[in-house]
Amino acid sequence: MKKGLFLLLLLWLWMIPAEAAYQPQYSVAGFYPLDDTGRTVYSMNPAWRFHKGSASEAYRVDFEDSAWEVVSLPDGIEYQPTEASGCTNYQGEVWYRKHFTPVDEWKNKKLFLHFEAIMGKSKIWINGHLVNEHFGGYLPVIADVTAYVDFGKDNVIAVCADNSDDPSYPPGKAQDVLDFTYSGGIYRDCWLIAHNDVYITDPNYENKVAGGGLFVAYNNVSEESADVLLDIQVRNDRKQSFNGKVVYELLDANGGKVGEAGRKLSIGKGKAVSGASKIKLSAPHLWSPESPYLYQLHVYIKDNQGNVIDGYRRRIGVRSIEFKGKDGFWLNGKPYEAPLIGANRHQDFAIVGNALSNGMHWRDAKKLRDAGLKVIRNAHYPQDPAFMDACDELGLFVIVNTPGWQFWNEAPEFAQRVYSDIRNMVRRDRNHPSVWMWEPILNETWYPADFAQNVKNIVMEEYPYPYCYTGCDSEAKGHEYFPVLFKHPQLGGVDKEEAEHPEITYFTREWGDNVDDWSSHNSPSRASRAWGETPMLIQAQGYANPSYPYTCYETLYQTTRQHIGGCLWHSFDHQRGYHPDPFYGGIMDAFRQPKYSYYMFQAQRSPQKSDLIAETGPMVYIAHAMTPFSPKDVTVYSNCDEVRLTVFKEGKQYHFKKEKREKGMPSPVITFKDAYDFMQDKALSRKRKQADVYMFAEGLIDGKVVATHRVSPARRPSRLLLWVDNEGMQMEANGSDIVTVVAAVADENGNIKRLNNYFVRFEIEGEGTILGDEDIMANPRPVQWGTAPVLVKSTTRPGKIKVRASVLVEGTQMPASETIEIETYPATVPLIFDEAEENAMGKIVRKKTTGKTEDEDCAREVKRLQMELNQYKLKEVEQQQTDFGEKR
Repeated sequence: MKKGLFLLLLLWLWMIPAEAAYQPQYSVAGFYPLDDTGRTVYSMNPAWRFHKGSASEAYRVDFEDSAWEVVSLPDGIEYQPTEASGCTNYQGEVWYRKHFTPVDEWKNKKLFLHFEAIMGKSKIWINGHLVNEHFGGYLPVIADVTAYVDFGKDNVIAVCADNSDDPSYPPGKAQDVLDFTYSGGIYRDCWLIAHNDVYITDPNYENKVAGGGLFVAYNNVSEESADVLLDIQVRNDRKQSFNGKVVYELLDANGGKVGEAGRKLSIGKGKAVSGASKIKLSAPHLWSPESPYLYQLHVYIKDNQGNVIDGYRRRIGVRSIEFKGKDGFWLNGKPYEAPLIGANRHQDFAIVGNALSNGMHWRDAKKLRDAGLKVIRNAHYPQDPAFMDACDELGLFVIVNTPGWQFWNEAPEFAQRVYSDIRNMVRRDRNHPSVWMWEPILNETWYPADFAQNVKNIVMEEYPYPYCYTGCDSEAKGHEYFPVLFKHPQLGGVDKEEAEHPEITYFTREWGDNVDDWSSHNSPSRASRAWGETPMLIQAQGYANPSYPYTCYETLYQTTRQHIGGCLWHSFDHQRGYHPDPFYGGIMDAFRQPKYSYYMFQAQRSPQKSDLIAETGPMVYIAHAMTPFSPKDVTVYSNCDEVRLTVFKEGKQYHFKKEKREKGMPSPVITFKDAYDFMQDKALSRKRKQADVYMFAEGLIDGKVVATHRVSPARRPSRLLLWVDNEGMQMEANGSDIVTVVAAVADENGNIKRLNNYFVRFEIEGEGTILGDEDIMANPRPVQWGTAPVLVKSTTRPGKIKVRASVLVEGTQMPASETIEIETYPATVPLIFDEAEENAMGKIVRKKTTGKTEDEDCAREVKRLQMELNQYKLKEVEQQQTDFGEKR
């Protein structure tokens, strides 16, 4: 092994000890590696030198970068406070430089760098050679670096990225009038792919309409059989012709072969060929949200002697989707009976902004599926490949969006870059069974008349097979070209538009956000978890069925089959550009800690237990904390037929029995009137009968108790609780993996003290680091609604991480500290980095940019003028949101 290079060898899943936690699988550069194919993938994430600001000579190999900070990808430029809206994030030029020594195994190989995304406009050099320039922050940036790698010496990759406002490429809109943040940096994974010189191409590199790489589609899908349509492009970069064949093997979930196909290949030197094949699959196990079954498709390129030259695998799900107007949505040849309820998702997390690890993306999908959601709208851009992989595995349909929001530029280059984004998002995501429909139009945008037809045609060109659908806002220009239109349902009475267009299927792409106006943004649906009980109860009731006419869960369940559901705005709290407040409308906060509305959504799941990885089955949840300030009414969420609530030992017992309903949400919110009285708690407590003070809910189906939930008031705070919010996943020692560790203030019985104002300090030992410090209130961390979360990141060395939590001001009568240990496991993809660079990690501490100037008076005046200008610009934003019906 060469000096300065630390290479962790691949640890396959079968080698992981049985007691290890669950480890999801993530695609790399659009595929899953296979052994003995001549194709290997390496993670380039660890140990990049980083500089915030301009550095015009930093592309040079001999540039001195030793004073720069060392970071690992994904990297979002900086760590942000939890309250980081209003354009507090850095915008401008940043530089990354990576040192590495190539391994001998790469000799005589084709070498490609694959960045899953770089925010803004970017340039990439290797050893001083410019190998790519890209505009846009949400799709792959790929470079063939074969000719520029120098063996036996230090190599340098340099990347310049700039997330400044730029109207020349989408989304185009300046961040100070944008409803989300650009964030910045190389905020997704970077891979190096090494393979032979006859190889399966990358669709996002080849730029071939409906081609490049592997294309899997379906036709004639039924429970009896299905046609699996296969197309592939293979390139020959040898100096002579290549003759061989492509071989497909289709395996079921147990590894048994259920189908195969192949075709001969004859490729001239320097040429690429494409060709179609088909596998006829008998009695297929069809993919659905309820049963997200994934087959393994192995693809091999072989020469005439049978030697494998290249190959990889894809996970595929066989399904048919059809939108049939007044007959609704059909899945796998049958009408889908229930409305599809989902949520929108921004790629935004507390502290790290957009730079989530693969595990964080997977956990997001898991939490959303656990909530009973079945469709996610990728607002307003293609999201991380790991999130798409998770949706395939967990049973979440996805609406894939074009980058854009309320902006059009008349310059021809802007439209061309939008069209390029659409082509590349289809090429990247076309093989995912989770893709439900494409939304190629620009969100809430007044674009030219011909744009809508152009983007619809582009999607159909890029996906010329059955089961491909596109959606558009019903208020937008060119909506007549689309088979699915987005709008709110008619509240009461007959929907005239739907009746007049029986061929159109309708869906609500954004519902639930109830604001006073589009500037102030006061809203009963926007409830920070930190505000406690009553705001969270009001938010949940508003999403379920408010007392006023509004699109909600109840109304979406009362529509005709022609209106097939809707996506809540929004799943998680997130940062915004044009408003100083974060969006608090999520059913979880920015750390993914649940609010009461999360459990209201869970109560709409089927009570039937299934074999999904996601949590399913019966549930009951008491949305009441039994504090002195808690409401007298007790709210319970449950999907059971009956709920019994016992309040205090020897106290009252309340009973609810679900009525049968022809239409409406499956499980209305249950409210037991005047069930709680703090004075009863006080009376029992004075008699030293605190143990008799509790609420106990029982969920019954067919007369049998199938779910329970108990709540007790928290007494004197005496200790901290500590847990890892990892959804049962193991943590990878890849330098990138991040988990949330949560501390809670509790009494001696483990009841969380929701009302307190402590700060919690976190300390760490071993193979991990805590992200953020006191500058952004990340550590120590204020306790909000009883808990204080912190983010922990792994190193590249497997081992143990010990996290200790204590209250900031310790004393003999203060709550006791707590310690938790986390095990990290070897990375599942080999890591490439320079040891000396990695050893410098953390020696230069990342600090938040304050933005202060020497002349404070001048700065205040500039800010005042900027705010006046913004108020003028925001009137355009408000008008477009109203025009597109989002005010409802």
